[in-house]
Amino acid sequence: MRKRGKATQPLSPVPHNAAAARDMVTRLLNSRFCGMHGESLADVVVADALLVTSELVTNAFRHGGGLTEFTAEITDEGLLVVVGDTSTRTPLVPDNDATEPPRIGGYGWPLVRRLADKVTITLHARGKHITALVPLA
Repeated sequence: MRKRGKATQPLSPVPHNAAAARDMVTRLLNSRFCGMHGESLADVVVADALLVTSELVTNAFRHGGGLTEFTAEITDEGLLVVVGDTSTRTPLVPDNDATEPPRIGGYGWPLVRRLADKVTITLHARGKHITALVPLA
């Protein structure tokens, strides 16, 4: 990935749902890549970035007690998304135990881990932050 200089400013408002978070990331990506000397991101890269954003925000609402923080910024390494929630429980990695009956759902977290170059979970007194770095090249 080519160096782009100084990172863009993080987005500050906390979106009220996953669709609003995707809209924020779409505007960020468009403002940075569309129209600049013919540059644009491949559709699959945008889809991956939006999918990671959507899964993290949806999980914060569904499993984390609500979304408390959301930032997205473009760095030299890619799209950096940070999602905060009020739970200190970390996401579960589904077992591939064939003796257990199949369960519905549980695909989001493995998908985030697959699409992001780096995923970290930081616990703190008021909950946790999940940070995902999605490559843009």
